[in-house]
Amino acid sequence: MTSSPLVDRVVETTLPTRHGTFRLLGYRDTLGHEHAALVMGHDGASDGDPALVRLHSECLTGDALGSRRCDCGEQLELSLALVAQQGRGAVLYLRGHEGRGIGLVEKLRAYALQDEGLDTVDANVALGHPADARDYAAAAGILLDLGLHSVVLLSSNPAKQEALQAFGVHVADRRSLIVADRAENSSYLATKRARMQHDDPVDRPLWDRLSEGDVPGQVVSSSDRMLLQRYGPLADAGPRVVVAQLAQSLDGFIASRTGKARFVSGPQDREHLHRLRALVDAVVVGASTVANDDPQLTVRSVRGDNPVRVVLDPRARVPASAGVMSDGAARTLWVQAADEAPSRRRGAGQDVEVVSLPLTAQGRFEPEQVLSMLAERGLGRVLVEGGGVTVSTFLHAGLLDRLYLTTAPLLIGEGVPGIRYSGADSLSQALRPPVRRYQLGDDVCTEITLSGSANRSV
Repeated sequence: MTSSPLVDRVVETTLPTRHGTFRLLGYRDTLGHEHAALVMGHDGASDGDPALVRLHSECLTGDALGSRRCDCGEQLELSLALVAQQGRGAVLYLRGHEGRGIGLVEKLRAYALQDEGLDTVDANVALGHPADARDYAAAAGILLDLGLHSVVLLSSNPAKQEALQAFGVHVADRRSLIVADRAENSSYLATKRARMQHDDPVDRPLWDRLSEGDVPGQVVSSSDRMLLQRYGPLADAGPRVVVAQLAQSLDGFIASRTGKARFVSGPQDREHLHRLRALVDAVVVGASTVANDDPQLTVRSVRGDNPVRVVLDPRARVPASAGVMSDGAARTLWVQAADEAPSRRRGAGQDVEVVSLPLTAQGRFEPEQVLSMLAERGLGRVLVEGGGVTVSTFLHAGLLDRLYLTTAPLLIGEGVPGIRYSGADSLSQALRPPVRRYQLGDDVCTEITLSGSANRSV
């Protein structure tokens, strides 16, 4: 076993959870406290971007007993889910941190004082303890032992960032981890924000708020106004919304004659696409898109969670070596025809689930059945990303609430067409939905609102 000067690594095993399978490592620090690290992905800085990390303080009442006096249990579950979605990171479960370091029985005594009207800080102090007695030396030692020298910290507590940095761990970013206030814990959370400098939801960066579905009524800066105007309606659309995105040339092609589409549009449009991915639960693509472009379908240009990747592949022709099947960056649903062997994974990664659906007479999946399958898995916010046939099928079925169509200033001449569907016989019958346009560098994005015609064929 390995060790750092602050901790000893004692044992390693695996832990299957409802969020996925984690490596589970047991540590013992110099004070005799035992800690656990739930790790997903590979150790070490050589893996690229800083790893997503949560330092979770032990809380028997919140984590195991479901207490609503605090938000600890919900934060633990959310942290595990976020690390699993990212595919790389760690949740450190730190023992000896009960009651902000005062112990279980003393925490219960503090609860009794809170029942009499004291807040959490004053209750600890009244019992002769510091407001926060936690130490993060062991946490830093575990991260250094794992080779995670640079992290993105999941925490609303700036003191954790300062503590890690003091022990030589670089915190590249800190992402607020805020769950909904409850009547039973609103006073507890207000005290953390007012007296312990925890992040307040209204002080978080606007994009963080939008990506979590929190849409403010107004903002001050011009950059925030742009984000709010552009993405606020989608962030506020509720648990069920279906949008699509395509980038095409001036002459209407999304790829060259060889099927290659990387890259039609420029970097600002790709950032826009990543924002759309961050605002949905699932991103849907056809097999041809995966075969031709091997896309990652993850959130990389902006902060946010990777969506579940959904590959529509009736005859299971996408190779297991494709990124979406093997990189483990996010969960993937591999949708195949019902007559294909349901276990036909062909060496795909453990985060790949094979789903069987029936085919139409044209050899395609019904869009309604795809959306129903996703809804059954709690994936109601959907981005249909490509290719042209897949987007056109959802458009023709009248299931798109919005279509983002970016036009790039180039002429391809011959290639793969974009939107194609059985349209109107005359221009007077053509679909004329409301639109908004954005300049994205040299590209122009047209946002087409289709909700008003969601039940009519086009």
